[in-house]
Amino acid sequence: MIASPLDRRHFLQRSLGAGAALAAYPWTLAHGQTAATPVADPRFAAAAPGLITKRVERTGDILPALGLGTFLTFDLLPGAPRTHLADVARRYWEAGVRVLDTSPLYGSAEVTVGDLASASNMNEQLFIANKLWVTGDFLADDSHALRSLQESQLRLWRKRFDVMQCHSLVNVDVAVPLMNLWKKEGFTRLVGVTHHENAYHEVLAKWVQQGSVDFVHVNYSIANRHAEQTVLAAAQQRGVSVLVNMAMEKGRLHKAIGNQPLPDFARELGIANWAQYFLKFVMSHPAVTCCLSSTANPAHAEENLGALRGPLPDADMRERMARYVQGLPGFSQVATLPWYPDKQQQYQGLIRRAQAAQRART
Repeated sequence: MIASPLDRRHFLQRSLGAGAALAAYPWTLAHGQTAATPVADPRFAAAAPGLITKRVERTGDILPALGLGTFLTFDLLPGAPRTHLADVARRYWEAGVRVLDTSPLYGSAEVTVGDLASASNMNEQLFIANKLWVTGDFLADDSHALRSLQESQLRLWRKRFDVMQCHSLVNVDVAVPLMNLWKKEGFTRLVGVTHHENAYHEVLAKWVQQGSVDFVHVNYSIANRHAEQTVLAAAQQRGVSVLVNMAMEKGRLHKAIGNQPLPDFARELGIANWAQYFLKFVMSHPAVTCCLSSTANPAHAEENLGALRGPLPDADMRERMARYVQGLPGFSQVATLPWYPDKQQQYQGLIRRAQAAQRART
């Protein structure tokens, strides 16, 4: 049930009061220190029977190995129809998915997620990973960060997030200690860092090694395995959980594969389509906690969700899967394709509108 306006006003007052208290909190954490020891959450004590699950290293939470991402797909212009997104969210929920990743940077995605999740009474049962993308007016000024936190709380109708992440390492030296303070104060259960480009994998790995983050969020796919020897190796060594973005390369894997048939051995893993092939490859890496998949198409959601059941490939099968697609014509060109190559006009939200306005000016 969506809260009444009166409830929202009281919530905002409490949120602002908590923010003021946090702003006065002394900055005492250095790199390598963790503000608080997280504990297991009874919401995530077990998963539905038959689902592929992974364990969050720092808490013991049990999560389905597939989650829902929201970049571009959940960004809509005000007043645009979004019943299809409600359908996508419902299908993921009914299939057992509980991890949802979003960000204030994703246009209207936070608002869309907050409204749909609250209206469907699923909000408090979701494992929500959100992000922080701010600097400040001066060194150690946390006013921008607090404003971002409070706005995210209101949009997503959440007092506390399960993971708060430093988005794309922006202002990371200040953001990670601050988020660890938020963990101590109860605004987030866990702290993470993110990026979606190979050039930053070494930096992500260093933050994992320092011991001040609980999660790392990185790009990884069957076509781009660069993270294996850096970020994923460090995460396994340090007991840090991993969220994966770009597991299907923003639609580029499907474009490169085209109408090629699945190999016969895919049936051994219960794989019925290419989406499940790509997702199971990522989910099967021992370091990966949850692989995020983004879509605005309910039919594609159903295709993705099949990856949550059946066996995962072992190390030998993973290499067989990789060799097979590498031998397909056109697969080596994945990195040269634009994101969502067949959907350039489909995802028209605040982000695309702003990008179009900039192009018009230049």
